[in-house]
Amino acid sequence: MTFFTDDNLALAEEIIGRYPKPRSAMIPLLHLAQEQEGWVTDEAMTQIGELVGTTSAEVLGTCSFYEMFKRHPVGKYVINICTTMSCALMGAGELMEHAESRLGVRAGSTTSDGLFTLEGAECQAACTEAPCLQVNYRHQYRVTTDQFDELLDELASSDHAVPDHGVLSQIRQHIPKDRSVGAVPPEEVKAAPVWLSEDGDS
Repeated sequence: MTFFTDDNLALAEEIIGRYPKPRSAMIPLLHLAQEQEGWVTDEAMTQIGELVGTTSAEVLGTCSFYEMFKRHPVGKYVINICTTMSCALMGAGELMEHAESRLGVRAGSTTSDGLFTLEGAECQAACTEAPCLQVNYRHQYRVTTDQFDELLDELASSDHAVPDHGVLSQIRQHIPKDRSVGAVPPEEVKAAPVWLSEDGDS
């Protein structure tokens, strides 16, 4: 099964090489698949399973556990409005109603032009900045309805520094082989970690 592009396949193999067991690379490979396509396809899960030595069913089990991985096409920008207590008390409900009206879709849907997907979200760990939202998992704080409209206008005109959905980072990590930690499978470890001194001092 071939899903990854040649460049991403080479990157996938590099990522796998960072771990003592190939299956440990499953989540980074799901991110890579989502970055390539915008969502995680069946073909992607099949190839990831082949690369790490497991079944596509196990890859699906991991993928479906995490909200950040999408199993269907979504918009270029996924807007998650926090709906939990702090944000709710500070107007998240009204912000969601305004967002639905402005975008012309209900939460859980994507606009007809494929630009925006609107979702409700559980706590985004920014309770002091309520109401908050994320655009492709980049935070926006204390958002008013006017600020929401300005944000949409910026996103629609590409004047906002938010990468497309699926792009986890704009800086790709690369670890030269001579700088690797030299990870080995746990069952092959015979001594205490080198960062522990012999006398037990840290």
